[in-house]
Amino acid sequence: MLLADLIRDLDFTCSGRTDLEITDVVYDSRQVKRGSLFICLCGSAVDSHQFAGTAAKAGAAAIVAQRPVEAGGASVVMVPDTRLAMALISAAWFGYPAREMTVVGITGTKGKTTVSYMVRSILETAGIKTGVIGTIGAVIGDRVIKTDNTTPESYEIQSYLRWMADEGCKAVVMEASSIGLRGHRLSGIRFDYGVFTNFSPDHIGGNEHKDLAEYMACKRLLFRMCKIGVINVDDENWSGIVEGHTCALETFGFSPKAELIAEKEELVSRKGFLGVRFNLSGRLNFSGVEVGIPGRFSVYNALAAVAVCLHFPVTEQNIRDGLENVKVCGRVEPVKVPGNYTLLIDYAHNALAMRNILETLREYHPKRLVCMFGAGGNRARSRRFEMGEESGRLADLSVLTADNSRDEDVMDIIADIRTGIDKTGGKYVVIPDRKQAIKYCMENAQDGDVIVLAGKGHEDYQEIKGVKYHLDEREVVADILNGKL
Repeated sequence: MLLADLIRDLDFTCSGRTDLEITDVVYDSRQVKRGSLFICLCGSAVDSHQFAGTAAKAGAAAIVAQRPVEAGGASVVMVPDTRLAMALISAAWFGYPAREMTVVGITGTKGKTTVSYMVRSILETAGIKTGVIGTIGAVIGDRVIKTDNTTPESYEIQSYLRWMADEGCKAVVMEASSIGLRGHRLSGIRFDYGVFTNFSPDHIGGNEHKDLAEYMACKRLLFRMCKIGVINVDDENWSGIVEGHTCALETFGFSPKAELIAEKEELVSRKGFLGVRFNLSGRLNFSGVEVGIPGRFSVYNALAAVAVCLHFPVTEQNIRDGLENVKVCGRVEPVKVPGNYTLLIDYAHNALAMRNILETLREYHPKRLVCMFGAGGNRARSRRFEMGEESGRLADLSVLTADNSRDEDVMDIIADIRTGIDKTGGKYVVIPDRKQAIKYCMENAQDGDVIVLAGKGHEDYQEIKGVKYHLDEREVVADILNGKL
C-alpha cells in the first residue's frame, strides 16, 4: 500500500516522498523491516521518537512523528498526535474492517465485560455471528486471542476487526475503556451504538487519570463517536457523561422516564443456577426474563444488552435464551459440580470487588458462603488487609491461598491477609497451594453452600518468582472430579 493512501485521513506535513510502497506498519522499532512505516509513540515510560534513527537504519521507508526526529533518508510525516495518526493509519492498513460490521462500544466503570457477552449471547442465539474485543481478549466463538489491555492499541484493534470481518462476523462488541478512549485506540471507528453502564470513582492517580473530571471526560468521548448512545438513566452521572454528545440518545433503567424499563426484579436460586428475574416494559413488554448471572446489578447489564439488541433482527425468545444462558468467563462464572452446592469463579481481586461479590451472594441466603482467595505480590500491602477484612466480615469461611505471589513469599502475603481477617473474628483455613485449596473447598462442601474461587477469573496462569505457570481453575475442578488431583 502506498504511503499516500495510508496518511490521506491525517492532518500532516511530509518531508520526502509519499508515493512509497509500504510493506508493514509498526510502532516497535525492533520490528522494523525494509519498507516499513514506523510510528513514534510517546509512552509513560519510553518515547520512541528516540528510535527514529535506528528505525531508518533498519530500513524504514517512512516515519510518523509529532516532533522533529533524525530519520536518515526516510520520509517523515509530521502530525499533531501520533497515537491518533496510528489509529487512522491502522484502519486504512487493514482496509477499514469496522465498516463491514455493526460495531457496539461499551463504556462505564463496571459491567463492560458482562454487557458485551450478553449482547453476543443474544445475537448469536439469533444466528448473528458476533466478535468481542475486551478484557478477556479478542473472541470469536471458542477462539480467544489474549490481549494485554481492556482496550488494546489501535493497530491490534484493527487487526482483530479484520480477522472478525474475514471470519464472517456481522457484529462486533468492544469494551471502550477510559484509557483507551483517551489514547485514541478507538479513533477511526464509527460506532453504530455506544453504551453507558455506570460511573463511579476509579482509575484515579498514577498513569491513569489525574482526577474524576478527566475520567468522566474520557468516558464522554464515546458519545461523540457513535450514531446512537444507549444510556443508563438511573445513574446520577448520566447527564455529565453525554454532555456535548453528537449522537441520538436512548435510555434504560428502572425509572419510569426510561424508554426501556425493568420492573419487579427478584433473585432466582435453583441447583446450578443463581440469577435474577424481571419484567420488561416500555419499548418491550414481556415478563419473567431470567439472567443466569447473580446479583441485582445483572438487571442493569441485561437492560443495556437488550436495548442494543433491539436494533438487530432478534426475537423475544432470542432475548430470553441469550440472557438465561449467558456465560462470562471469570465473572461470577458457574462451574458444574455433581454435589448440591454452587461453585463460582470470579475475578474479584481487591477489597471493593470482594465486597460486591460477597454481598451479592449473601442475598441468596446460602447455607455457608465460602470464599477462597489470595492476593497479588509486589502490590500494596493495604489491599491484602482490606481483602481479608471484607472476606472475614462477609464469608462464613475464608480459604487463604496463593494468587500471583510474584517475587514475594506466599506465606508473607497470607500473613497480611490474616491481619485483616483477625480484626473480624471470621473463620479461615490456610492452604498455600491453590490447587489443593480448591480441592479442600470441593471435598468439604455442604448442601446449600455457595463457594466462590476469587481472584483469577479469566486468567489461566499463576505468576511465581518471575515465572508464569499454567493454572486454569476450570481444568483444576475437572481434574479433581476425575480423580486426577
